[in-house]
Amino acid sequence: MKILVSFIVIIIVSITNVITAQNKTIIATVLNVSSDTGTVKFGLYNKTNFRLKPLKSETGKIENGKTTVTFKEVVAGEYAIICYHDKNNNDKMDFQPNGMPLEDFGASNNKMAFAPPTFEDAKFIVSDKDVSLKIKF
Repeated sequence: MKILVSFIVIIIVSITNVITAQNKTIIATVLNVSSDTGTVKFGLYNKTNFRLKPLKSETGKIENGKTTVTFKEVVAGEYAIICYHDKNNNDKMDFQPNGMPLEDFGASNNKMAFAPPTFEDAKFIVSDKDVSLKIKF
């Protein structure tokens, strides 16, 4: 009987660990938004869909140059976040005729160059703990 109870407890603990490992949260914050006008749009990507259609998207309200969003129920894996300041609330990032952005943008890990972000530069891992990121424009 003791062996049966021990076996059942081990199974319940294992199932609980698997379930909680799949439901992690990512909190992304931008601290240096240039104005409180508009919103900040965030996209969560994996390597396959990077810079295409995000797996999840969130919109952050800006207050005192800061915004925070939460991505819930994220399964373990490698991800990247791209965000931009949608100053005119037209739900797209605006560009000059020469292709230079008119609106501020950033990516996880804050590695910025004079080019769009890459997955390799922006990737981070979600495993057994929630993730909190600070992104700079």
